Amino acid sequence: MSAANEYRSMEEAAEPGETREPPAGIEERAEVVIVGAGMVGAALACLLGRAGVEVTLVDARESLLDPEAVGRGQPGIRVSALTPVSQRLLGRLGVWEWMAARRISPYRFMQVWDAEGSGEVSFSAEQAGVVKLGHIVENDVTQAALEQRLVALPSVRLVLGARVTGLEAADGKRCLRLADGRRLVAPLVVAADGARSPLRELAGIETRERDTGHRAVVTTVKVELPHGDVARQAFLPTGPLAFLPLRIDGERHHCSIVWSTSPEEAERLQGLAPEALGDELAGAIDHRLGEVTVVDRAVAFPLVQRHAQRYVLPGLALVGDAAHSIHPLAGQGVNLGLMDAAVLAEELLAARRRGVALGEERWLARYARRRRGDNAGMLALMDGFRLLFGARHPALALARNLGLGAVDRLIPLKRLIMQQAIGHRGRLPASCR
Repeated sequence: MSAANEYRSMEEAAEPGETREPPAGIEERAEVVIVGAGMVGAALACLLGRAGVEVTLVDARESLLDPEAVGRGQPGIRVSALTPVSQRLLGRLGVWEWMAARRISPYRFMQVWDAEGSGEVSFSAEQAGVVKLGHIVENDVTQAALEQRLVALPSVRLVLGARVTGLEAADGKRCLRLADGRRLVAPLVVAADGARSPLRELAGIETRERDTGHRAVVTTVKVELPHGDVARQAFLPTGPLAFLPLRIDGERHHCSIVWSTSPEEAERLQGLAPEALGDELAGAIDHRLGEVTVVDRAVAFPLVQRHAQRYVLPGLALVGDAAHSIHPLAGQGVNLGLMDAAVLAEELLAARRRGVALGEERWLARYARRRRGDNAGMLALMDGFRLLFGARHPALALARNLGLGAVDRLIPLKRLIMQQAIGHRGRLPASCR
């Protein structure tokens, strides 16, 4: 049972009412141990596992998603805007077709405007030289697709319900200690365990953090007018508001909402009745989509931008939110993480072919060089946008409105911006070309 860990198999074999403790002190070995089986960690495990690398994937969750329960009925509240580059990666992993059969929502246009002025810019897939600018996909759909791929890979072993309590280095390897007493030993351990990464903290890697002062309010709405496969974003005095188009049962009347605003305003919005929140959302985008009906609860979470001061140590690498977390302004978070996974896998497989130890820091530095600059640039860009559109000074307001208008008229500049936005930056790994 490659997809089930030894402890879980023992539990399933126990007699009803019988509890079996996991054996303490057991040492298990792999070529790579990945902590965190979210979208980025799962994608990395798939990339390595399909090449025959022995991977142990550790996660605190007790079970995987039920693939039959996702992409049906009410859409999940958390979504991602996947770029064409991320789509190619997921296609190479053999999961995109399954995702498309469940639920994906393509968008071909983008509209961005300043709600305090007349500045507006529109982008199209045709201008970017692609069929679609991207797809809005529920996180659970992507996650379930990757999990199904994982369980079919004989060299990948899942360890679920596991909590990491220690990280050690000895004899050129890393050793993870789990709460149940087991030890996982490998030349390389990868932290894919999220923005508050416990593994990053155990390794003593510090982060540069910037509290954006915003909270993101997310929910799902139904709109009166069809969205036309347009992703809309309005820069309001209280923060940016995005209407991300969803296709539900073939209809174009649903959107995922991400409203980044102050903690006080987020609390107020969450406290509104659904009808009142719908009215506020409709007014905030000048009723461009007619009446707005809120069809799910409104959830808020803090927005803190983080960047790890180091991506690698001997026998250790950070990917995804463990390395960087970004304001959702341009929907780039998951895409940056998937690119981390693709580049790290490419470098590790190259090392393996050449007989280089997978935990060799000088080789891991190749991954860090390829990814840190790109991630830092995107973090800085999003911070700049946030500050520019959050400024209330009349001169800045005039400048950004004139700037948006100028960009809208310059097709070559728009094409360059869109090439960056859809992920065509720098040297792409082979799995994303």
